[in-house]
Amino acid sequence: MGLSVYSDDHFMKEAIKQAEIAFEDKEIPVGAVVVCNNKIIARAYNQTEKLNDSTAHAEMIALTAAFNYLGGKYLPDCSIYITLEPCIMCAGALYWSQIGKIIFGAPDQKRGYRTVKSEILHPKTEVIEGILAEDCKQILDKFFNTIRNI
Repeated sequence: MGLSVYSDDHFMKEAIKQAEIAFEDKEIPVGAVVVCNNKIIARAYNQTEKLNDSTAHAEMIALTAAFNYLGGKYLPDCSIYITLEPCIMCAGALYWSQIGKIIFGAPDQKRGYRTVKSEILHPKTEVIEGILAEDCKQILDKFFNTIRNI
């Protein structure tokens, strides 16, 4: 059976491509894509170093792009695919966006939103975790192993 164009795996692979761009830019390799009606409407990766902005996480940039694309401030009919569990800041932004679904790959046991409170997300937001988790974790491990060995 082939990979469906509209599968969670397919969209997470697109988020991983964004994480790879971050890796090449020497950013922490986290990528995100926002999907609406089975179409990617926003792509982003961490750019905190490039923009000298500690809030320039992949999710934040992807949300802004999605709001601009749709011309509104809420995303109830959209899903966001993120390679790493959102931090508390990004979870707050996802709450305010009223995004319909959050799908993330690797858990973040040090800085993920669930370390503080899992109810921080909008009550109508569905969460799916662990999609291509090992692939998402590998790029992060590779990045941190690289910078530790410099």
